[in-house]
Amino acid sequence: DNKQNFLSSDNYIRNFVTASAELTYRKAINTRHRFGVAYAMEEVADTVLKLNPNYFRHERTRITYPKLYYMMTHYNVDYIPYPTKGYAAEVTIAKEGFNKFYNLWQLTAKGSGNWPTGKRAFFSLNAYGTIKLPFSQPYFNQRLLGYSDVFIQGYEYYVVDGVAGGYLKASFTRKLVRFNVKLPGTKKIAPQKIPFGIYGRIYGNTGYTYNPNPVNSSLSNKMLYSAGVGIDITTIYDFTFRVDWSFNQLGQNGIFLHKKTIF
Repeated sequence: DNKQNFLSSDNYIRNFVTASAELTYRKAINTRHRFGVAYAMEEVADTVLKLNPNYFRHERTRITYPKLYYMMTHYNVDYIPYPTKGYAAEVTIAKEGFNKFYNLWQLTAKGSGNWPTGKRAFFSLNAYGTIKLPFSQPYFNQRLLGYSDVFIQGYEYYVVDGVAGGYLKASFTRKLVRFNVKLPGTKKIAPQKIPFGIYGRIYGNTGYTYNPNPVNSSLSNKMLYSAGVGIDITTIYDFTFRVDWSFNQLGQNGIFLHKKTIF
């Protein structure tokens, strides 16, 4: 039912090791290219295989695989931690594994656009999409919506597994107030003023995940929608705190806390 089912044990259930090296090339200030190679090992206990035979497939409890990837990032915004104007993009192509036990090609793209609509307001569009080939993938490589920072607002309590999908998020934001909080001390020890910015926001999300074997997943292979209102708080050290009140198409609503990311 699109909820993670966790297994508890007194012993280690999952072990993994990853070693990697990366070369970064940055000819211009806005664009960065990354070329990487990695080697990974994943291992789970026999109990996991009994509960989920498709975790690694082929009745294996351990896999090792190499990984090659290329990533391009482009930022042309006024302020990366909280952009109010400009564009950003990230594209990743990765190849993992080269045998029947594990074989994956993955293409992922992210994009962000922000357009001022006045001195104190701006409109934003954020998009994410990924595809994993071939579509027949083991369970541990089907994570998509609801993991890490890849989610649809209003569906934070759910996960939607699949091999292709993405989302589109639109929002209208207006600066409400900006002020400083004075602190005792000297400039040499600590900042004398801490700046705070508070923004009000309305937003809407839509997303889709394709899963060739959805099993008990009622949120796969269908369009998902949500909307809501929120407050963003910015302060020093590039920190942004976000409070969302979201409503989804399941008739549910709730207040969710997030740390702002550009996408």
